[in-house]
Amino acid sequence: MSTLDPVAVFRMEAAECLEAIEAGLLDLTHDLDNKDLVDAVFRGLHTLKGSGAMFGFEALAAFTHHCETAFDRVRKGEVAATSELVAAVLSAQDHMRALVDQPDADHGDNGNTLLAQLQAAVGGKTAAAAPAVLGVPAAVRESPAKKKNNWRIRFSLPANSMANGTNPLGLLDELRDLGECTVRADTSAIPPLDEFTPTELYIFWDVTLISEQDRSAIDDVFIFVLDDMEISVEEIDGAAGAIRAPAEAKPLSATAATASPAPVPAPAVPEFRPVEAVPAKREAPAASQAKAAENVRVPAERLDELMDRVGELVIAQSRLSQLASASADIALRSVSEEIERLSGELRDTMMVLRMVPVATLFSRFRRLVHDLARETGKVIELVTEGETTEVDKTVIERLADPLVHLVRNSIDHGLEAPAERLAAGKSEAGTVTLSARQAGGEVIISIKDDGRGIDRERVRAKAESSGLIHPGQPLSDSELLQLIFAPGFSTAAAITNLSGRGVGMDVVKKTVEALRGAIDIVSVPGQGSEVSLRIPLTLAIIDGLLVRVGSGRYVIPLSAVEECLELSLEEDLRSRGRSFISLRDSLVPFLRLRDLFRTGTKPDVHQKVVVISTGTERVGLVVDQIIGDHQTVIKSMSKLHNDVATFSGATILGDGSVALILDVGHLVAAGQQQEAQLRVAG
Repeated sequence: MSTLDPVAVFRMEAAECLEAIEAGLLDLTHDLDNKDLVDAVFRGLHTLKGSGAMFGFEALAAFTHHCETAFDRVRKGEVAATSELVAAVLSAQDHMRALVDQPDADHGDNGNTLLAQLQAAVGGKTAAAAPAVLGVPAAVRESPAKKKNNWRIRFSLPANSMANGTNPLGLLDELRDLGECTVRADTSAIPPLDEFTPTELYIFWDVTLISEQDRSAIDDVFIFVLDDMEISVEEIDGAAGAIRAPAEAKPLSATAATASPAPVPAPAVPEFRPVEAVPAKREAPAASQAKAAENVRVPAERLDELMDRVGELVIAQSRLSQLASASADIALRSVSEEIERLSGELRDTMMVLRMVPVATLFSRFRRLVHDLARETGKVIELVTEGETTEVDKTVIERLADPLVHLVRNSIDHGLEAPAERLAAGKSEAGTVTLSARQAGGEVIISIKDDGRGIDRERVRAKAESSGLIHPGQPLSDSELLQLIFAPGFSTAAAITNLSGRGVGMDVVKKTVEALRGAIDIVSVPGQGSEVSLRIPLTLAIIDGLLVRVGSGRYVIPLSAVEECLELSLEEDLRSRGRSFISLRDSLVPFLRLRDLFRTGTKPDVHQKVVVISTGTERVGLVVDQIIGDHQTVIKSMSKLHNDVATFSGATILGDGSVALILDVGHLVAAGQQQEAQLRVAG
């Protein structure tokens, strides 16, 4: 069985660390005096630097060290956190990401340029001197002599530390970097040779440190292992050798506490006495490992492969159910029902594994909005709602680029410049709202702005000049607004870095339609616009309603089905002129799928109407027979059928035959169009 590459694991963890750093920096832009945010960013940079050095990413560690040093100065109060510093570290973070992805590539002089910007933000030194100055600890750069502290540090690491990749010598080297350091090792816990395990750690350490650094610098040394180790840190009086004020500490094990230290000369260091002795706990690392194992990293490819296997199991279970229903064997039916229950539970569990919150998608846009605000000179606030809404991971991956286009368009075309907004009686800051909510079997993701709205006259003029519509051609407001998704369409007066080339919006529509979704636009002049993407929750397995039309069988997504009615032959003949049914004091248009699919068969005596909906729009579908519910494994249509909009995919039935899956959005639109035509004719 293949194992995960340690470097690949590091890259995944580094990506998470960089995301956390970016989130902290973006939060800091709104609250520059927040010390907790400064500390969080510093810890993230420190973690990234240490992990990079551990896995051999030396360039990353060296570059990140400068950013860490800058934030160390901020948290010590030597310099203030500014928007320029945040912007410089955000730019530097992009370089760190490149060093993680391509450590051996030639990144040119980009690193030195970024360090110069960073130095200008924290110290105002010359660009040429930036790298050298940033690399020197703050204590060395400051001319006034700082007070030296005397620390006594006693620590032990879990027995399996070295097996897990922790090198105690590296921790001791970092302590030596803080100042004058005396280290004594306690070897009394080393067992006889026949009981010795080479992979376990038996040594404890007693360290005396004379340094200008405070307690937080010592904590930073142990930041990676602090949760699993035992440590005590005490401030001592260097002259008298007495403990001055015990710092809050974790106790050492009893073995270390009762042992005598090696006779190494040290200036005025008290004898090795425990702060608090407790029984040794060698089981603790196992408990820690069990806790860490609650979350397991699994490559996305394995999830996709497992989803395929579950899909095949669902098809096989459907076949078994069909055989069992035709058999008089009670035992076979019982086993079939049990397999059906288990496969359904497995399918639901698999679906949950594939679902991820849209927060993972929305979080990317904080940085985008921040950068665009600096680029355009606009004041922009990003608001996110419904971040806990969950969507299939494949949907999240495919929606990233379309949402980038929509957000950039909202900022470039929608939001006005600050002066224009003030003149219109609006606040100086424009707002872009990203929201997500679940509606049945769909997730609706909206991008809303409070800008100038869409100019219908400009859209029509551009469409007519481009030949998309005939001059004066009558269009509904919805049809007019949908023109902005036509290839090459743009109402921008000039091409900018953000938009104007007429590419992007058509790609958005194609991507959403490939996900079996739809796009709605609402725009009020002077008040803003809202673009809503309606996307299925999952792309793999759905619950469907299996129906028969003529001799063919089709699947309607069950999430879109509202109810089923009976349509007698007399009602069918009576409604030939106008295809409407009365449903609780409202008229609902319906489509005869037998006519739409040109089956050439006569209708059944007792036809059924399946009422489907998307949002507030409802349409009835006339079918010959409702067979029942069906777990539908979605298979993509071939490229030859890309233009067949009536169907969104296909599935394999239990008998091995193929049933087409109806595209609900397309059928509802066709029904509404038919209704509009009948109303005009009437």
